[in-house]
Amino acid sequence: MDMHLELLEGSKNALIKRTRAHPFLQRCRSGDISLGELKIFLAQQGFYSAYFTRYLCAMMANLPDNTAVLALAENLFEELGLEPGSPQPHHLIYRDMLQRFNVDPAAAEMLPGTRALIARMFHHCRDLSPSAGLGALCLGAEALVPALYTDIACGFRARGASDDAIEFFLLHIECDDGHAETIRDIMVDIVDDDPAQIDIMLGAGRDLVEARLHFFDSIEKHYRETQQRTGAGTTDREAIPA
Repeated sequence: MDMHLELLEGSKNALIKRTRAHPFLQRCRSGDISLGELKIFLAQQGFYSAYFTRYLCAMMANLPDNTAVLALAENLFEELGLEPGSPQPHHLIYRDMLQRFNVDPAAAEMLPGTRALIARMFHHCRDLSPSAGLGALCLGAEALVPALYTDIACGFRARGASDDAIEFFLLHIECDDGHAETIRDIMVDIVDDDPAQIDIMLGAGRDLVEARLHFFDSIEKHYRETQQRTGAGTTDREAIPA
C-alpha cells in the first residue's frame, strides 16, 4: 500500500474509533439511548446536513484541476438526486424522515455544538488550500458516516423504528464509503506531489472530529436540561411507530 494512503487510512480508523467512543453513540449501540435524544439529534443533524452541498461546492472551488472537480461532482449529483438510478434528493429523504418522527426543525433551536460544527466545516472548506477542505470532508465527515450512522440506526431500531423509517441513514451507510474513497484518492494525489500537505489534511480531520464530539455533548446537555425543566424521568422508552 502507498505510504501516504496507509497513513490516511490509519488516521481515518483512529478518528472513527474516537468518534464512536462518545457516550451518545455508545448508548445508541447498546439500545439505551432515549427517544428524546434521538429526536434532538435528528433536528441538529438536519441543521448541519442542510449545508452539505455548500460545504462541497466551497471546497471544490479551491481544487487544483478539473479532474478532481469532476470526480467530486459525481458525489454532488448523487446528493442532489441527479445521478442516473439515484433516489430522490437526499434532503427530501431527510425531510420525510423528520416528518415521520414528528420533528419540526422550525420549532428547534440550533445548539452551540451544531453552530460550531457548521462553522468549523465552512472554515476548512473555504480555505484556499484545498487540503484543509479535503481533510475536513473526508476524515472529519464522509469517512465517519458509515460507522456513525450504523450506531444511530441501532439506536432507532432499539426504540422500535422500522428500516423504512430510517431509510436516510441506511442509504448513507451504503454510499458514503464510496464518497470518502473519491475524496481520499484526490488527497493521495495531492500529497504525492507535496508531502507537506498531509499535515494540513490530518489536522482538519481531527478538528472536525473534535467539533463532532462537542456536537454530541450539546445534544446530551440539551436533553438533560429539557428533562429537568419538565420534571420527566431520565429514560424515555416510548417506541417509534414502525
